[in-house]
Amino acid sequence: MELNVLVSKKGTKAVTATNLFQALELPKAQYPKIVKGWLNDVYQFADGIRKPQRNEDFSRRSQANSVVDDYYLTIPFAKMITLNSKSRAKLKYANYLCTLEDQVENAELLTPEQVFTVMELARVMGLVSCQTASEKRHQNVYEDRNGGNSANWWTFRRNLLGYGSEDLRRKLHLRGRKSTGKSQREMLMQVDKYEMVRTAVIDLFMAFGKSERYAKNLGDLAKRFAKELQVEIFDDRNGLSAFAPEVNVDLAQEVKADKGDKIRRLWSIPTTPTTRAVAS
Repeated sequence: MELNVLVSKKGTKAVTATNLFQALELPKAQYPKIVKGWLNDVYQFADGIRKPQRNEDFSRRSQANSVVDDYYLTIPFAKMITLNSKSRAKLKYANYLCTLEDQVENAELLTPEQVFTVMELARVMGLVSCQTASEKRHQNVYEDRNGGNSANWWTFRRNLLGYGSEDLRRKLHLRGRKSTGKSQREMLMQVDKYEMVRTAVIDLFMAFGKSERYAKNLGDLAKRFAKELQVEIFDDRNGLSAFAPEVNVDLAQEVKADKGDKIRRLWSIPTTPTTRAVAS
């Protein structure tokens, strides 16, 4: 049985529940019960242990004259379903879905609109208010995923970003500069100011539920854009002034308002896939 991968106009990939069910050769009479279980079970997602979320991990597929409910499933979600199934063919399809997930996670399939948005985010994240808003949003999600506990937040953050305050102090010391009394942001300004842009983009996409690898790939891309565009780091927390850099104001407000709906939609599961790639 072939597993068909649907691709939206935005380049997002998904499989349907009916096709995955058939490929796994599960009992037809149990389709409603098994698929309901898929959508209500608990899985180890990249952002924590949780139930799948509608329009993030799956969405309803509308079909005229259909006698069964069908859904679009993201590639990571479909892979977890496959691995948790009792199908004899699960290894074959899990391996295939894993190769697709690697392509997506490595940010090899960004659409032009997504690339443009990352470039705009590189400019926006030059504003300290957007940096702090993204960090706070990420921390809130981290706490929610850990039962309201933030005890290991800074350890987690250091492992995620690849640096912490002590690392920055050592780098300043090696350069013969003082670090006493300096915040992490102040130290980054002297060590690598564009790292603040990378960090803020990672925070934003981690808060959106993306995996560490995917968020870091987008953060790395944003940092490259920031260097090329010579983005200015500007502390606007006391208000913008005539000297503030020009940025996409609507995008900046979206980041600071803790919404991100427009950004989320660009990276969300497709609702109307248009083209089809067939697994061998």
